[in-house]
Amino acid sequence: MAVPAAAMGPSALGQSGPGSMAPWCSVSSGPTRYVLGMQELFRGHSKTREFPAHSAKVHSVAWSCDGRRLASGSFDKTASVFLLEKDRLVKENNYRGHGDSVDQLCWHPSNPDLFVTASGDKTIRIWDVRTTKCIATVNTKGENINICWSPDGQTIAVGNKDDVVTFIDAKTHRSKAEEQFKFEVNEISWNNDNNMFFLTNGNGCINILSYPELKPVQSINAHPSNCICIKFDPMGKYFATGSADALVSLWDVDELVCVRCFSRLDWPVRTLSFSHDGKMLASASEDHFIDIAEVETGDKLWEVQCESPTFTVAWHPKRPLLAFACDDKDGKYDSSREAGTVKLFGLPNDS
Repeated sequence: MAVPAAAMGPSALGQSGPGSMAPWCSVSSGPTRYVLGMQELFRGHSKTREFPAHSAKVHSVAWSCDGRRLASGSFDKTASVFLLEKDRLVKENNYRGHGDSVDQLCWHPSNPDLFVTASGDKTIRIWDVRTTKCIATVNTKGENINICWSPDGQTIAVGNKDDVVTFIDAKTHRSKAEEQFKFEVNEISWNNDNNMFFLTNGNGCINILSYPELKPVQSINAHPSNCICIKFDPMGKYFATGSADALVSLWDVDELVCVRCFSRLDWPVRTLSFSHDGKMLASASEDHFIDIAEVETGDKLWEVQCESPTFTVAWHPKRPLLAFACDDKDGKYDSSREAGTVKLFGLPNDS
């Protein structure tokens, strides 16, 4: 049975302990010009600001394709949408209607007005920010935990706790196909070309299906333990996976080989995001920092300090701004802090 990454504790994921490094991890000889340039930028733009978004923990954050809006989904059953104005997020609307936690959301790949939410209430909802209304509610068979929109905008795939992935026509809002998997499905994604569908699973594998035929193409043994998250870089060159072994592995899309590993986190990797130029990769876990690596070398570019585990990270589609959300309120942490904030890193220090 699949479990949303936000709900996974260290015991659920298995932990490899600090410093475990896969044999193919390479170490580079010194910082590149890009690393030095970005480090210089972040020295002047290392501020993180918090913005109240929800009354309970935030599970998912995502930017619209034009970067004007940030959406967040929460355990409080709602989604919120913010406008990015200069160096701050201004709350535009709260979207109500789901009867259970909103575990994941994503925007239409080319229409900046539409986003879709997946909920434990056995529905997905498509929302339009122009009318602030739900334009479609689609019933599904199980409690939904992961969702993605195909790059061509025509299909929405949603996965539930029973490892069923349903493919929904984004125009008619009807189910086109449904696949029951015999393994724990953790995260799902199309490749940028829209002709392959990828799933990460509880056995540490990446399963690849042809699309739209949904025929198995390959199964890659990517990690020794639970493979949790997957992201494709905007340039179409790489994809990255994060695992319970605390490693992030980077894969060549065409060759389907692992080209390098990032091993600075000590806890299961829950969330990943590539920057708009494909050159930076942010990864986060229960470690109290977000690792920002240079993709081409694996070098550490920056780390963003957090006070608690991070569930979700998302680079802005045009600027070096990173949105993220943490597990703010929990007995282990400072309980006077309210949960439900969205955070933004990369703001000018004097802002």
